[in-house]
Amino acid sequence: MASKKKQQNIYTSAAKRMAAYEQSQQQVKKDGGHKKRDNRVAIIASVIVLVLVTAGQAAYFAAGPGKDRASASASPSSSPSSTLVPNPALAESRSWTGEISVNGSPLQISLDGAAAPQAVANFVSLAKSGFYQDLKCHRLTTEGIYVLQCGDPNGDGSGGPGYSWGPVENAPADNVYARGTLAMARQSNNGESMGSQFFIVYKDSVIPSDSVGGYTVFGQVADGLETVDEISAAGVNGGGYDGTPVTATKITGISVK
Repeated sequence: MASKKKQQNIYTSAAKRMAAYEQSQQQVKKDGGHKKRDNRVAIIASVIVLVLVTAGQAAYFAAGPGKDRASASASPSSSPSSTLVPNPALAESRSWTGEISVNGSPLQISLDGAAAPQAVANFVSLAKSGFYQDLKCHRLTTEGIYVLQCGDPNGDGSGGPGYSWGPVENAPADNVYARGTLAMARQSNNGESMGSQFFIVYKDSVIPSDSVGGYTVFGQVADGLETVDEISAAGVNGGGYDGTPVTATKITGISVK
């Protein structure tokens, strides 16, 4: 009886029961509003994260494998029509074989002089002249895009051979650069900015094209990529995913034939 009396004390009239009902409905609407707002916030946050991840991957190579400061081009005065640019005919429209030694360990390579004659002529000419000897591999990436970038005489991504050239040759139509790919670095949206810098892909990577297309693929590493795997496993200085390798890395020799 006590509990029944208590209930009667709470709801002593129809008016009060109606007021209580309306109050409870308002609370339900209020709670529902909070849930909807929370859901909207969660959806917006998810979209933002997705955009940032996608943009981050695109931005990494938006300036080529090498940001503007780390581009493959030489100085702004360099010209792709310079007489210093090796003649594409030097590639002989044939396959080349050779070896890139990284920290003393050999990477067996093949070069496609038919598909990328300008790039192969350039690489072969620089290699035979000794240009690449003891140059640092100045950039490593370990997330999203997996490359080791080499070939800059300044050692910081800003240098080149004293000339630039283009356009892009033999870029993959699907933007997929398979493990072992050798490709030329360049500036963002500048197909005439290639020079001496190149990158080695050590894990399949999707590298977005820009307004001038993709990146010139001129060869493949046929054997020896374990050396690059070890360098990548050691990571990037500062603990990031894009920067100088923790393991000091340089080209200790290149031979081609």
